[in-house]
Amino acid sequence: MMGAGKSTVARLLAEAFGCHAFDTDEMVERRVGMTVADMFADDGEAAFRAAESRAIGELGRIAGPLVASVGGGAVLSEANRAVLSSVGTVVWLRALPATLARRVGRGTGRPLLKRAGAGPLDALAQIAEERQSLYEEVADLVVDVDGLSSRQVARQLLALLAPV
Repeated sequence: MMGAGKSTVARLLAEAFGCHAFDTDEMVERRVGMTVADMFADDGEAAFRAAESRAIGELGRIAGPLVASVGGGAVLSEANRAVLSSVGTVVWLRALPATLARRVGRGTGRPLLKRAGAGPLDALAQIAEERQSLYEEVADLVVDVDGLSSRQVARQLLALLAPV
């Protein structure tokens, strides 16, 4: 979910593992030459999701180890879930909607938080409910991030993912 710390934790893990970090939102932005928010506004969510799926597909073709931060809505696509499950360990950074709302603030630049009549907390609660079973389906590991810094989350993951 947005605000869970995916991008920051991915960078910290990649640094610790000595590999590259990829962020699918950044991959899409580079490819289309606009921000995710602008793409939603200009081309719509469907166009963004198609570009996001292409970026996720690229992850499976990158040689060598990597850590990827994937947008929270990617799980809406069955094909994306299949790719993610096939390329490595999928970690769900789970957070309560109240934590997410506190982290995203007014939701500037986050088009899914502009649901009719809903504030960020209500929108995040609705999105979380809609996606929970999909996150459960694809996640190999779940880390509850409420009350933790990104560094604490990364340390937990390093302990869980370290080779034996």
